[in-house]
Amino acid sequence: MLDLLVRGGRLVDGTGAPARRADVGVRAGRVVAVGTVEDTAARTIEADGLVVTPGFVDVHTHYDVQALWDPAVTPSPLHGVTTVIGGNCGFSIAPLGPEHVDYVMRMMARVEGMALDALEAGPAWDWRTFGEWLDRLDGRLAVNAGFLAGHSTMRRVVMGDDATTATATPDQIAEMVRLLHESLDAGALGFSSSLGEAHTDGDGRPVPSRAAGFEEFLALAGAVRDHAGTTLEFIAAMGEIPADRAELMAEMSLAADRPLNWNLLGSLSPTEVYEQQLTSCDLAATRGATVVALALPDLLRMRSGGILRALPGWGEVLALPDGERRRALRDPSVRERLRAGFDTARERGLSAVMQWELVELPDGRSVADAAAERGADPVDVLLDVVVAEDLPLTTVFPSLVPSLGVSDESWRVRGEVWRDDRVVLGGSDAGAHLDVMCHANYTTVVLGDLVRGRRLFTLEDAVRRLTDVPARLLGLRDRGRVVEGAHADLVVFDADRVGSRPAEERHDLPGGAARLYAEAVGIEHVVVGGETIVERGVLTGSLPGTLLRSGVDTDTVTVPGNRSRN
Repeated sequence: MLDLLVRGGRLVDGTGAPARRADVGVRAGRVVAVGTVEDTAARTIEADGLVVTPGFVDVHTHYDVQALWDPAVTPSPLHGVTTVIGGNCGFSIAPLGPEHVDYVMRMMARVEGMALDALEAGPAWDWRTFGEWLDRLDGRLAVNAGFLAGHSTMRRVVMGDDATTATATPDQIAEMVRLLHESLDAGALGFSSSLGEAHTDGDGRPVPSRAAGFEEFLALAGAVRDHAGTTLEFIAAMGEIPADRAELMAEMSLAADRPLNWNLLGSLSPTEVYEQQLTSCDLAATRGATVVALALPDLLRMRSGGILRALPGWGEVLALPDGERRRALRDPSVRERLRAGFDTARERGLSAVMQWELVELPDGRSVADAAAERGADPVDVLLDVVVAEDLPLTTVFPSLVPSLGVSDESWRVRGEVWRDDRVVLGGSDAGAHLDVMCHANYTTVVLGDLVRGRRLFTLEDAVRRLTDVPARLLGLRDRGRVVEGAHADLVVFDADRVGSRPAEERHDLPGGAARLYAEAVGIEHVVVGGETIVERGVLTGSLPGTLLRSGVDTDTVTVPGNRSRN
C-alpha cells in the first residue's frame, strides 16, 4: 500500500522532457512509482487538470534567522518552494562566540535589512559552533534547508574589531580555515563570501570579507575541496566585474574543485553590464573552472516608503489624520499646491515617481495603467488613491537592460538572459530586506507571468530551471526530479491560474515588526518527503523537512579542470 498517490496529473518531471499524464506513488517519503499506478494509498491527491512537478529549489535565501521562529520559512512554501539554501553572501549566524553576537546581529540587521528589534526579540543566539546551530533546526522544519558557512562571520570571530580593516595574518587565515573545516564537518553545505561594495556592517563599515586579500579567499575555498557535497557562493561586485575578481572566481572554483555561484546578474546596474558580467563564466570555463551567474527572473520591486513625503508640501498633507487628509484633497487650492510641489520636484530632477510604468500601486497595477483606466492624469491617481488612503508605492527597477524599461523588447532580452546556460534562476533574498521587498514569490511569477503570460519559457523548461538545474548545481541528492527513488518533494498547481498576489505588509515578526509578504494563487498542494505541507494555500503545520548536511544529503559536484587532472 502506498502512503500517497498523486493521481491523474500532467507530470512535468524536471528533466525538460515533454509533459505527460502520469500517476505518482509515494512510500516512506520516496517516489516508488511513476506512470499508471494501480496500488491503493492511504492518501490520494486527485490531480486531474493540474500540473505535477518536483518541488522548487531556492538557492539564495537568508532564512538563517527566520528558521528559528518560523519552521515553514514563509512565504516560500506557499509558492511551491520545498528546498531553501541560506548562509549566502558571507553572512551566517554560526560559528559564533558570545562576544560577537551583538556585532553579527547588527551586521545582519544592516546588510540584510532585518529589523534589529525583531532579531533581539527572537530566540536567543546561544550556540557556539555551526553544528550546534544546525542541531537547533534539525527535525523542526517544514521544508528542506541547507546553509553555507559565511566568511564575514568567521573573520569577525577570528579577528574581532580588526576584521573590517586589517589584512589577516597567516595564523589568522589558518584559524578561519580551521573554523570552516569544523563547520563543513558538521554539515555546512559550503563557503560563501562577498566583495560587494554595498555591503556594510551595523557600524557603517565594510563587512569583514571586504578586507580580505585574495590569498585568504583561495585558502578558504581550498578547504572546501576536502569535504564531500560542498559548494561556493560569492559576490564579486555590484556592477561590472573587475578582471582580477573574475580571475579570483575561477581560481576559487579550481581551488575548491567545486562550482561557484555568484550574484546578482545585472543587480541595480545603471548600465547594461550583464554581458560583461557573464564573460566571467566564460573565463572560468577556459580555465576548467565552473562559475555560474544567479539571476532574479523578475523585475526588482522595492517598496519606496518616503518618496511622496519628500515632495514639497506633500509630507504635511500625508501627516494629517485620515479624515482631515481626505477633506484636504477635496480642496482645489490644496491640490493646486501639491501639484506645484510635484512640478518643483520634477524640475529638480526627482525622477523616481515620474516613470509611471515603473511605479506600482499595492494591487500590482502601475500608476500608468491606473491612470489610463480612469482617464485621469497620473498625479490625480497619486492624490486620489495613494495620498487619500496613505498607501505605499513600489518602485520597479528593470535591472537588466534598464534603458529599455519594461518594453516588449526589454522582456525579449531578459528572456534570452534567463534562458542562458551560464545562469541559474533565483536571487529571491527571501528572509532579508523584509521591509522593502518580497521576491520569495519568484517561482510563481515565472510560472504565471513568464510562462503563461509572456511565453518566455515553455512550461517544461521553466520547471527544469526551478528544480533540476539548481539541484544539480548544488549536488542535492535525489532531489529536483520526479523519478523512482527520488525524495517525494512535489508541487501540484493549476497552470491556468498559478501566479503571485502583490506583496502586502504584515506585522508578524518577533516583537511585531513588519515585513512584506506575498500570497500565491493556484498552488493546490505542496508535498515534502511525502507529507503535505501546503493545502490550497494554507500551511498544514506538518514539519517533514530535512536539515540538509553536506556529504549526507548532497553529492560532490566537481569542475572539468580538476577532473582532467585526475
